[in-house]
Amino acid sequence: MYKTSEFDISKAPPKPDYSLKENWAVLPDQWPKVLEEIVGPHESKEADVFFIYPTLFTDKKNPAWNANFLDDSIRNAVYEKSAAFQASAWCKAANLYMPFYRQAHYRIFVDSYAEKGVEAGILAYEDVKAAFEYYLENFNNGKPIIIAGHSQGSLHAKKLIQEFFDGKPLQKKLIAAYLVGVKIENSMFENIQALESPESIGGYVSWNSYKKNNLPKRYEQWYKGGVTTNPISWDGERNTNENIHLGVLYSDKKVYPQSLSIKIIDGMVWCSVPKVPKRFLMSFIKNYHFADINLFWGDIQENAILRTEAWFNQNKI
Repeated sequence: MYKTSEFDISKAPPKPDYSLKENWAVLPDQWPKVLEEIVGPHESKEADVFFIYPTLFTDKKNPAWNANFLDDSIRNAVYEKSAAFQASAWCKAANLYMPFYRQAHYRIFVDSYAEKGVEAGILAYEDVKAAFEYYLENFNNGKPIIIAGHSQGSLHAKKLIQEFFDGKPLQKKLIAAYLVGVKIENSMFENIQALESPESIGGYVSWNSYKKNNLPKRYEQWYKGGVTTNPISWDGERNTNENIHLGVLYSDKKVYPQSLSIKIIDGMVWCSVPKVPKRFLMSFIKNYHFADINLFWGDIQENAILRTEAWFNQNKI
């Protein structure tokens, strides 16, 4: 079990200054090689996506509550895991803005530490909020916005939606929010609803992935009752076969279309074992949380383009 002391703000890593480019993992003019390998060089878009990466700070030997974003191992994980296999899905639709932040350690999601870790989660969100405010003031220039995240990143994204979009003037600029890998309920927002068709805009989508015919131990607490979008058809379809699946982005950085079928149950997307290289190894995995985005990478890419086009069609000047 983890050995750590109570949260102490004086021991937190230094606060990021978002006027400095090195405190952003990705900017349109700061395009990492891993993105170029997958989606090619950056091409300027008429819309933006603000992406918040998930919990990558999991070292059990590290007693810190929040990650030091200046640490090379943290930065490399952000690039090699999240920028490459997650945020890349939105790059064809919008300009990517992806800040480094003092993410909370994974232990905040462990029962015996959850209460102690509340302040670590708050600190992480304060960074995300500061980055978003800097983005709005210095980069956005009135463009419509996609908000996207995964896991811890989606928890912070949910707060951004509540604070900056829900019932606010900026709501008109929201193309869609992709709140992936956490339980989201419609009651969490007053004016923003779950999107129920592939071209709908101004709301959010959300899902959690697991191997078909299996349920996690925390199903009742963490998943049941959450809005569950079909990340292939993007509508109310409960069963979708592999022939319309647009592709898994696999570890070899290749996209494998028509690789999986899904079934939507209460709070969860049940997935077949994807047809990818070394599929046999995947058959032993039940929890697909780590792949919530790259299982549907091709589908997200097309959907983000479709919703962005729909926003501009509905907001012609």
